Amino acid sequence: MLDELNKEYVYTARSQGLPEWKIIFKYTLKNALIPTITIVGLQLGRLLGGTIIIETIFGWPGVGLLIFEHINARDFPVLQAAVLLLALFFVGINLIVDLTYRLVNP
Repeated sequence: MLDELNKEYVYTARSQGLPEWKIIFKYTLKNALIPTITIVGLQLGRLLGGTIIIETIFGWPGVGLLIFEHINARDFPVLQAAVLLLALFFVGINLIVDLTYRLVNP
């Protein structure tokens, strides 16, 4: 946000006499949210990848433990279904991130 406040379009908006709250909420906040949304989407993807490790270590029931148990049992159809489920979640997260880009920066 601090980097966006030092850009030329903010100086132009201030020189035109726009109120500071309008500059922040209408112009700079939208531009500052784009990298934040990207990082949140990437972190959610990493969180899905880490479920296998966390659920195996702590013994929590879930898709990660299911994948680990069926790797050891060599049960490939269940393994493929679980990996497909995680992949669909990841694609859904990326779709939500892309749609959020459209809302933030039309």
